[in-house]
Amino acid sequence: MRFIQAIGLIFYLACLPQAIAATSSFAITGGVFEYTVQPGDFLIKIGARFGVPAVTLSRDNDLAYEGLLMPGQKLVIDNRHIVPELLEEGLLINLPQRMLYYFRGWSLVTAYPVGLGKPSWPTPAGEFIVTNKAVNKAWRVPKSIQEEMRREGQLVKTEVPPGPDNPLGKHWLGLSLTSIGIHGTLAPASIYHFQSHGCIRLHPDDIEELFAQIAPGMVGSIIYNPLLLTESGGHIFIEVHPDIYSQVDVSLAALKQLAQDAMLSDRIDWLRVAEVLMRKDGVARDVTFSIH
Repeated sequence: MRFIQAIGLIFYLACLPQAIAATSSFAITGGVFEYTVQPGDFLIKIGARFGVPAVTLSRDNDLAYEGLLMPGQKLVIDNRHIVPELLEEGLLINLPQRMLYYFRGWSLVTAYPVGLGKPSWPTPAGEFIVTNKAVNKAWRVPKSIQEEMRREGQLVKTEVPPGPDNPLGKHWLGLSLTSIGIHGTLAPASIYHFQSHGCIRLHPDDIEELFAQIAPGMVGSIIYNPLLLTESGGHIFIEVHPDIYSQVDVSLAALKQLAQDAMLSDRIDWLRVAEVLMRKDGVARDVTFSIH
């Protein structure tokens, strides 16, 4: 399911700002829409599919985080995200945001939530090239993961063949970064979390769609930006994520500097900003100052 087209269409029909509302430097993707709970759904699974923290879903819908969902129940989902940069061509992954963006001809083609490396095994930032593509790739277990298996008392595997037990899923995009790839997963609920050994996981439907559009030689960049600010449709939005890898300053002072650099400080409701900063709920929130 295309994250922009499927979700953004509902966003547009709800008479909210456009799903991709470009400004001079940034854009907003995603939307606000109603979702009908399906059998077997739970907040973490839904959040993983749409790129929203489960705790944010519970707060936005006034639900108990541990509560049971009933099939047919309606949820309001807000999965708006600020695109950190606009690229001429290629892939962009923002680590704290847990989002992957694909650009072509200075246009944002699509965006997907991703799963990334756990804090003890972080996904590295940096430039990369897609070096290879594979379908049903065998997983050759790195020595470091074999050591982890041994420490945790697990059966140590050196290779996992293609099939239902392969954690790479069906599609693999190899990267020039050491031992890092973009691939599917056997555990879709792990998307939008930091649980991998550095690789970038996509929902099986999303990686299949992306795989068809990407050729070896495609360039990309992995960045680290937990604080985002943009103007769209006359409104100012900020998006705040936890500093999961403890690399930067996530503070009111840092946000004020962003606003000052964008010359937007006097149009921002700073009391609302303080609330968004405290929650760090990972969604683009409107912080436009209003006298009403």
